[in-house]
Amino acid sequence: MNSFSMYAARESGLHNLHPLTKSTLALCLAIAGLVLPGNWTGYFLVLCIVFPLAFWGKIFTRFSRSLWNVSLPLAISLFLIQSIFWGESEILFAIGPIAFKEEGARFALISMGRILLVMSDFILFAMSTRPDTLMISLKQAGAPSSIAYIIVTTLQIIPRFQRKASTILDSQRSRGLETEGNILVRIRAFIPILLPLVIGSLMEVEERSIAIEARGFNSIKKETSLLEIPDTNTQRLLRRIFIVTTMLGIIARIAWQLLI
Repeated sequence: MNSFSMYAARESGLHNLHPLTKSTLALCLAIAGLVLPGNWTGYFLVLCIVFPLAFWGKIFTRFSRSLWNVSLPLAISLFLIQSIFWGESEILFAIGPIAFKEEGARFALISMGRILLVMSDFILFAMSTRPDTLMISLKQAGAPSSIAYIIVTTLQIIPRFQRKASTILDSQRSRGLETEGNILVRIRAFIPILLPLVIGSLMEVEERSIAIEARGFNSIKKETSLLEIPDTNTQRLLRRIFIVTTMLGIIARIAWQLLI
C-alpha cells in the first residue's frame, strides 16, 4: 500500500476496471443503501456486493482489517449513544442509573448498516483505484482540473494524516514525551502532537498550491498525459446501467412513499 494513499496494487479484474466505472458503482451503491427500503439493506449490500468485490480484487484481508479498525469505534459509540438516549421501549439491561433500551439498540444497528455500507464502499474504491489514474480519467471525461484534484485529495487525506501523525508521535517520543499511561498522561500528550499536525498540514497546503501553480494547473490550454486510461464500450454500458438502475430505485422509493 502506498504511504500517500490507501491503494493496494494487485493484478485483478477489479483493479483493471476503468476508474470511472468503479467510481460510478461506488456512488450508486452508497445511494442505494440510503434510498432502498428495508432496515437491513446496508448489511445485505455489504455482504452480497462489497465483500465479493473485495475477494475479486484480491484485497479482502487488507480491506476487512481497515474496515474493522474504522467501523468498530464508531459502532460502539453509536450503540451506546442511541441505546441510552433513544426510544422509550423495553429496557434490555441497566448499569446503575444508565438504562439501555431495545428500540435505541435496534435503531443503532439499522443506522450502522447504512454507515458501514458507505465506509466499506469508500475503502474498497480507494484500495482498488490508483489516484493518478483516477485524476487522469476524470480529466479525460471533461471534469475540471479543480474538481479532479479535490476528489483525488479526498482519497489521500486519511493515509496522509495517519503517516504525518505517526511521524510526529515518534519524534515526540524520542524527545522524552510520555504518550502511554493513564488518561491524564494521554491528555497532556495530545496538544504536543496535535499542534505540529495542524501546522504541518497548513504548510503542506501552501506547498501544494505553489507546486500546482508551477505545473500550470490553472492553465486554459488543453492538457496532455503520458498515461492513457483505456475505456471500452462494455464499461460505458455498465456505467449507464448503474446510473439508470439507481435512478429507477430512487423513483420507486419516492412513489412508494407517496402511495403508503
